[in-house]
Amino acid sequence: MKLISFLISRLGKALVVILGVVTVNFLLIRLAPGDPASIMAGEAGSSDPSYVAQMREQFGFDQPLIVQLGHYLKGVLQFDLGYSYRNKLPVLDLILERLPATLLLMVCAFVFSIILGVLLGVLSARSRYTNRRTWIDSLIMAGSLVLYATPLFWLSLMAIIFFSVTLGWLPAFGMESVGAGLTGWAHVSDVAQHLVLPSISLGCFFMAMYARLTRGSMLEVIGMDFVKTARAKGVPANQVILRHVLRNALLPVVTFAGIQLGQMAGGAVLTETVFGWPGIGRLMFDALNQRDYQLLLGVFLITSVMVVAFNLLTDLIYRFIDPRIESGA
Repeated sequence: MKLISFLISRLGKALVVILGVVTVNFLLIRLAPGDPASIMAGEAGSSDPSYVAQMREQFGFDQPLIVQLGHYLKGVLQFDLGYSYRNKLPVLDLILERLPATLLLMVCAFVFSIILGVLLGVLSARSRYTNRRTWIDSLIMAGSLVLYATPLFWLSLMAIIFFSVTLGWLPAFGMESVGAGLTGWAHVSDVAQHLVLPSISLGCFFMAMYARLTRGSMLEVIGMDFVKTARAKGVPANQVILRHVLRNALLPVVTFAGIQLGQMAGGAVLTETVFGWPGIGRLMFDALNQRDYQLLLGVFLITSVMVVAFNLLTDLIYRFIDPRIESGA
């Protein structure tokens, strides 16, 4: 019952947050410079004021701002995100077509970053705990600092130059080989090869954060009394690290993981643009250049829903990592 009450409370708060985000995004987009009607008229080769006025009336830009907001919120509640005047398709259809590619990239980058980051953090903390091979700790921390300070776009470009252009090991652009007509496992293998570079490039920054965060959290737990008691009883170092230290040091890592998933949606914009990955990040970039407000708002909405969902999932994982945490807290 506590879990059900917790879920209902969180879902109610999530709905309020999402509606607030939708409202703020709508107002900010409308305040941005650039008139979509003028852009469409210019691309059509017409600068006639009457034609521009006709376009504004057709897409509702001539109505008061509060009226436009009311119509948009009504559409969102009915799962209608509007119509993309540039792509001549409903916004929801465009997003659902691109969303699986973005989710695939985010999941692969997340799994890569958290597994390797936590593993490196544990290895670094263990080398300090045993007072041996401290060079491992120094090497891991130095490498993490370098990856943390490296711009994502530069890392992506260097990966393309080295692994695709110079060595020819991996494809540089797209999600699959164009015109190959692959099916079955051959298609899965082709997509996996295209996925390697963008997922690693996107995950490297967060991997460095996980390594440093795991190390710092574990070193803090190592100094606690229950760890000293386990050491005094002669418990092997590996058992102390894994059973006593790591479990109690995971909460900060889980907290950052929930935040990171939301940040990955933003980082995917740059990664998808560099690697030509057909996800919603690339879709948002194109919509921004084209002043496609409806599509841009739709991408913002879906991204906000993903962030709220990831934070809710993080709260649920807390209960399994540390049962002492009350679900209603």
